[in-house]
Amino acid sequence: MKKAKNELLQFLAGLAMLIGGLFIFSQKVMVSSMFFGYGFRLGGIHMGNGLIMVPFIIGVVWMFVTEGSVASKLFTAASIFLVILAVIITTDIRLMHVTLYEWALILVLIFGGAGLVARILFAGRRENLSERRREDPRIEETDKKVRQIEEELERIKRER
Repeated sequence: MKKAKNELLQFLAGLAMLIGGLFIFSQKVMVSSMFFGYGFRLGGIHMGNGLIMVPFIIGVVWMFVTEGSVASKLFTAASIFLVILAVIITTDIRLMHVTLYEWALILVLIFGGAGLVARILFAGRRENLSERRREDPRIEETDKKVRQIEEELERIKRER
């Protein structure tokens, strides 16, 4: 495989593809939330979304009454987490009607761009390692010693 002549250009092209694909994808997705509509199920228990606010209210009152005890802070934090979880669970994400060509274009742009960006970002590590191996004779000596130790271990295993 030929070495890339201009890695910056490849990186920018991959980044442009990735951003373009994500933009087109975001234009084809409908997101809605029915937080005050239906509620959600948690462990088989149906909870209306109004009931989600009750633990939060209890936690805030408890914090003011007990002057900020650790238990009241933990309870309030857990209730805030429960409210956020309720919003996420009741969020409805739907893909609008797209043609096969549009879907293939979106996937090629997103994953092709991500692949180009990843190749450029991670290529330096491989090249640096191979360059260091060539430049530093100690690494070669260490590799030889490791191979000798492995061969010795194999010989010992065979003798048993």
